[in-house]
Amino acid sequence: MTERAEKALRLGTRRSKLALAQSGHVAEAVTRLTGRPVELVEITTYGDTSREHLAQIGGTGVFVTALRDALLAGEVDFAVHSLKDLPTAQPDDLVLAAIPRREDPRDVLVARDGLTLDQLPHGARVGTGSPRRMAQLNAYARSHGLQIETVPIRGNIDTRVGYVRSGELDAVVLAAAGLNRIGRIEDVTDFLSVDAVLPAPGQGALAVECLSANAELAATLAELDDPHTRAAVTAERSLLAALEAGCSAPVGALADLLADGQVVHEMRLRGVVGTTDGSTLVQLSTTGPVPTSHDDAVALGRELAAEMLAKGAAGLMGERAL
Repeated sequence: MTERAEKALRLGTRRSKLALAQSGHVAEAVTRLTGRPVELVEITTYGDTSREHLAQIGGTGVFVTALRDALLAGEVDFAVHSLKDLPTAQPDDLVLAAIPRREDPRDVLVARDGLTLDQLPHGARVGTGSPRRMAQLNAYARSHGLQIETVPIRGNIDTRVGYVRSGELDAVVLAAAGLNRIGRIEDVTDFLSVDAVLPAPGQGALAVECLSANAELAATLAELDDPHTRAAVTAERSLLAALEAGCSAPVGALADLLADGQVVHEMRLRGVVGTTDGSTLVQLSTTGPVPTSHDDAVALGRELAAEMLAKGAAGLMGERAL
C-alpha cells in the first residue's frame, strides 16, 4: 500500500517556460490533494518545432496532439494544456477532468516607452501571431483614427517581448494570463478592454486531461474544477465549434457572469469574427441564465453562433478548418 502512495504521477507538459509554470501550479495542487509526488514529463509538440506561422499550419491541435499521444500510450498519467489550444471536438478516450479557475482572460499590450494602445505613434508596428488579434486591433485603429501595422510574429513570451526591447517592433500583444503565470505582468503597458479586443475562446483557462478509463484519477482531478469557469469556456468553445472554426481563426469570445452584489444571475456571451485587416467585423452578444449543465452552456454558444452566421460571419473566416 505504501509503495502505491509513493509512486509519482506523471504529468505531460510542453517544454516552454509558460507551459512548465502552468503545469507546475497544477502539479502542486494535485500533490496537495493526493499526497503523491507529481513528476513533470516534458514533451515537444509540432507547434513548438514548426517555424511556420500558426495560421499556416492550421493551429488546431498543433500544441496538443503529442501530449494526447503520450496519454494514450501510457507514457504520462495526465496532461495540462492551455485550453485555447484544444480542438473543440473531445476524443472519447480522453476526458477533461478539470478546468481550474480561470486567470485574467484579457489581452495586453507590451509597448516601448510605456505606451498604451491609444498613445502608439502613427504607423506603429504591432506584433501578434493571431488573426483574431489582428482583426480587432485593426478595427479598433480604424474607428479611433490610429494608424498601426500589424506584423505576424511567433515565439515564446521572451522572444516576443524581445522584439519590442530591440526596437524591431513598437509593441506586441500577448495574453495577460501567460505573463501573470511566469511573473512578468510588470512588462504590461496597457490592459486591452474586452470591449476593444475579445480574447480567444478559453483564453486564460487551463485544461487538465486524462484517460476516460482512469476513473479514479479523473475523480481526483475533478476536485480542481471550477464550475463557473467550465460553464463560461464551454459556451465560448461551443460558439467556436458552431462557427466551424479552428483555434487559429479570427474568432474572439468571452462569457462572463453578471451579478447583483454576491448573487450571480446571468451569463453574457460575446463573440466576434472579422477580416484580419479589420475592415469588417461581426460582433454580437447574448445573455441567458447561468448554464447549469454542459448542454445548456453548449446551447448558449450555438445560439450566438447562429446569429453571427446569419449576419455573414462565415465569409469572414477565410478557409474553413477541415
